[in-house]
Amino acid sequence: MSTDPDLLHSPEEEALRAAVRDLLTDHCDAAGVIARTESDAPHDVPLWKSLAGGMGLAGLLVPEELAGQGAGHREAAVVLEELGRSVAPVPYLTSAVVATEALLACGADDLLAGLASATTIGVLAVGLHTAPGAPFDRVRLEGGALRGELTGIADAAVADVLLVPADDGGLYAVDAAAAAVVPQVSLDLTRPVARVVLDGARGARRLGEAEPAVRRALRAGAGLLASEQLGVAEWALTETVRHLKERRQFDRPVGGFQALKHRLAQLWLQVVHLRAAARAAADALATGTDTDVAVAVAQAYAAPVAVRAAEEALQLHGGIGMTWEHPVHLYLKRAKADSIALGTAGAHRTALAELINLPAP
Repeated sequence: MSTDPDLLHSPEEEALRAAVRDLLTDHCDAAGVIARTESDAPHDVPLWKSLAGGMGLAGLLVPEELAGQGAGHREAAVVLEELGRSVAPVPYLTSAVVATEALLACGADDLLAGLASATTIGVLAVGLHTAPGAPFDRVRLEGGALRGELTGIADAAVADVLLVPADDGGLYAVDAAAAAVVPQVSLDLTRPVARVVLDGARGARRLGEAEPAVRRALRAGAGLLASEQLGVAEWALTETVRHLKERRQFDRPVGGFQALKHRLAQLWLQVVHLRAAARAAADALATGTDTDVAVAVAQAYAAPVAVRAAEEALQLHGGIGMTWEHPVHLYLKRAKADSIALGTAGAHRTALAELINLPAP
């Protein structure tokens, strides 16, 4: 894959990366994340307020006239890469990307301002497993009230407003307090999912048509998820190399063994390719050029690389990698959960084949 200079980070993007990494280094240590996964409150709300409110990152995709930063998908990708590197338990992907994109499609300016200022957390009530363009569940609209349940909704536990698709074709804004949010078992405890039950919720506001809004939101989410997966893979590779340089057997650094060098070299090459695919997807979302193809390519490639990087990290850390105290399990679970989030790699390969008119054998 050739290197496109347009995909290199600008000085402003590198400055953003450094600022986010510094904040996460100070406020998102692995021990703290592990402790949160063992509690009833896995989300790090103070960290979210620092990122979203203090740094203004929740509004990167929101125009300046709506209290946003007026930036774009490339900047959001930088943030997600760093969040993936720290497996930060914050609702950035769900609120600042997916819900924000849905609201942008509907023109809900007041709600966008709330999300951009971090006074409101929004969640699109569509199962996290749903791929862009795939069918999605809807609730019933009966007598002006919403009834039904939706499953696999990521970060619903901390949502202030739920964006709910209904069977009349509309997308509705529902106060989260009007819904029952029931936790579901989640492999990735840093991004919990829940079942959302609406039993005659009234006062819901129709924002617009659900189909185009959900399609736009999931496409952006899938494209930028690749950057999060890149962050996971880069952490796994970097930490594994560091560990193998320090660990010794037969009075030699384990990293000097040729078989391990070959495994790490192959993994490094895959991570480099993932970086190119993730950045291409973010750039395509920002420019609107070949967006569907770029997103499909990134997601078809990202999941297996992130999972393999985390699996290699677990194995090559030896016995310590199998302990709960070591953070590698957080990254393996995030990589595994991300591999089915917003469509599997297989679903994206199928979509890519259709986009480029490649017939099945």
